[in-house]
This record gives sequence, C-alpha cells and structure tokens, in this order.
Amino acid sequence: MPVPHARTRTVLAVIAAGGALGATARYAATLAWPAAEGGFPWTVFVVNVVGCALIGVLMVLTVERGVVTRPLVRPFLGVGVLGGFTTFSTYAADASHLLVRQEVGTAVAYMAGTAVAALGAVWVATVLTRALVDRPGRAA
Repeated sequence: MPVPHARTRTVLAVIAAGGALGATARYAATLAWPAAEGGFPWTVFVVNVVGCALIGVLMVLTVERGVVTRPLVRPFLGVGVLGGFTTFSTYAADASHLLVRQEVGTAVAYMAGTAVAALGAVWVATVLTRALVDRPGRAA
C-alpha cells in the first residue's frame, strides 16, 4: 500500500483536528442543553441547523467569493469542525428512538423539520453572506 503524500497527511490531520473540535462542541451542547426524556431532541436539531448555516457562510467565503483563500481552511472548518459538529447519526438515532416510543408524529416532524430547517439555514446564510461580501464600499 503506498504511503500518502505529505500534503494528503497534512489535510487528513487538519480534518481530524477539526472533527475533534466540532464533535466536542456538539457534545458540550448536549450536556449544556440535554433533551428532556421523551421530548423533542431540540439540541441536535439546533446544532444541525446552525452547523448548516455556518457551512453556507463558509462556502460563500471560500468557494464562491474567494474571500478566504488559505488552502486548509475549508478542510479544517468545513469537513472537520462543521462535519464533526453536525450529526446525521445522532439525528437518525433520535428519530429511531421516537419511532420506538411510537411517537410517529414527533418523529416525522423532527425528520422533516430538520431537513427543511437545515436547507433553509444554508440558503439564508448563503444569501446574507453574499450580500455582505458584495455590498458596495466593502474594503477588499
């Protein structure tokens, strides 16, 4: 098996470090704001929506407008921090627990609400970031 190139190792290390930070932040959020037993999993919902909004901001700044050009920013923040912060696995486990408890309405609201809110958050954050970056008189 070939040894990864130094650049590849650097990118993987940056992603791992970011992932550890993001996952730790998500875990801290669940400790600070634990879901009520049998209640709606608000913490994971909010984490996923906020994380998606931040991904929208990051993509405008790095990919679309090139405001941030450092090569390791996107792997560190996008894949690492925000990838570790947002969580599909906990979202799926929460939905599964709701279904096991036969809270079908809450499970469907959680599943659909998360998807709609997360996509909406990306869209709103993208539009607002573009407007801020493109505003007249902004220092380059």
